[in-house]
Amino acid sequence: MRKQAFHSALIAASAALWFAGCASAGDRTAGEHIDDAALTAKVKTALIGDERTKARKIDVETFKGVVQLNGFVDSAAEKTAAGSVARTVKGVDSVKNNLQVGAARTAGEVVDDSAITAKVRAALIDDPRTKSHQIEVTTHDGTVQLGGFVDTAESKAAAAQLAGKVAGVTRVTNKLEVRPN
Repeated sequence: MRKQAFHSALIAASAALWFAGCASAGDRTAGEHIDDAALTAKVKTALIGDERTKARKIDVETFKGVVQLNGFVDSAAEKTAAGSVARTVKGVDSVKNNLQVGAARTAGEVVDDSAITAKVRAALIDDPRTKSHQIEVTTHDGTVQLGGFVDTAESKAAAAQLAGKVAGVTRVTNKLEVRPN
């Protein structure tokens, strides 16, 4: 029962993200947005159901059937498992496994990384070259990973530049992809 409620909440959250995304990609149909949101939800649900993966650590983005896995996981085995799980979901055309393996951290390190993530997101929101809702930001031990699909190469470059200027950032891994026209 609890798992079913979680799945319902996940689908509702995906729908909310879909509505937010509709405003940003003008050349896509509502059906394409729905298909991508549904695939994202299916992949996230599959990751939740697989005991080898910690789904809460994995960000899932989808654009025209291409699934991007972003974030930091505890082991190479978890990274591999996440990619395998995503590939088994019906409707997924391909998977870009951008997951990075990072060592376990203390509570203080997690808080520090959360603060860096918040500062990077604020910088993205404040800059007119970036649409922050298109960009997933995760931080592990000062390394910021940017993931998702953006509209232009300028937005991709600007996001990396902005993230690199935030205090506490030691490295930026830019896994953003420019949406094809």
